[in-house]
Amino acid sequence: MIKSFACLCFLAGWLAAGCKPAVTSTSAPIAATNQTYAVRGVIQQIPPDHRHVTIKHEKIPGYMAAMTMDFFVRDTNALAGFAPGDEISFTLVVTADDDWIENLQRTGKVGGVSGPPGWHTVEPELNVGDPLPDYEFTSETGQSVKFSALRGRAVAFTFFFTSCPLPEFCPRMNKNLLEARKILTADTNAPTNWQLLSISFDSSFDTPEILTGYGKFYRGADTDRWLFAVASTNTLASLAPKVDLNFWRENGSISHNLRTVVLDGGGKIFKQFDGNDWTPEQLANAIRVAAKTNSP
Repeated sequence: MIKSFACLCFLAGWLAAGCKPAVTSTSAPIAATNQTYAVRGVIQQIPPDHRHVTIKHEKIPGYMAAMTMDFFVRDTNALAGFAPGDEISFTLVVTADDDWIENLQRTGKVGGVSGPPGWHTVEPELNVGDPLPDYEFTSETGQSVKFSALRGRAVAFTFFFTSCPLPEFCPRMNKNLLEARKILTADTNAPTNWQLLSISFDSSFDTPEILTGYGKFYRGADTDRWLFAVASTNTLASLAPKVDLNFWRENGSISHNLRTVVLDGGGKIFKQFDGNDWTPEQLANAIRVAAKTNSP
């Protein structure tokens, strides 16, 4: 299933440090209390677990441009009776740490729905145990970094872009990495040969300066074993299908799914976490084991 996420600029606390919203987007600060938005759209996909639904929605004034994205549904029964092609109205609820939709109402029906666009490629996705090619990125320091430079360490990497606002998406990935790092560094019996890597796929905006400010928002001044970097378009064209990463530009922003991958010390795929239903504890446990696996 493609989980597509539309993202706009947030992190008001570090905007002054260099982040600026894309000219085609609108943004609103995420308050500590619930913010609700009335939205209309067309259902594109409903996964079997009914925990998410992909909707091509209209513009949400003051918050988000019109695009296709994946929404979290707290009540799985709320999707009963709905199908792709249904025109619906619903309420988007956003808090400082969470977001979901509720009050779904069918308003009509359209034909020709075939799901979100995604990344179309004939290249196969890699499996656990497969070696990942040695891709190169530009780090927050402006220097190049390759996976091969991290051999001998377990590497956990995830994808994001700095102007992603919904708490369940890019922010959740980096918060999970932060919590996993806390777990591992507090465990005196845990291995120390591991590295976290947050990779942006917005090379047109996420410069090393932007990445540095964004990284400080999560890590503070402690950069120990956590690097922020950006991938070029050519790198992503090869890397994305190997881990089933889907992303595309739509109405001035980026829609995407979520992929977090753990490599063992030999650069082979040890585990892949899809979506956002995994926990920092699960990631930390995978890193612990992968750090002890230095396959050639």
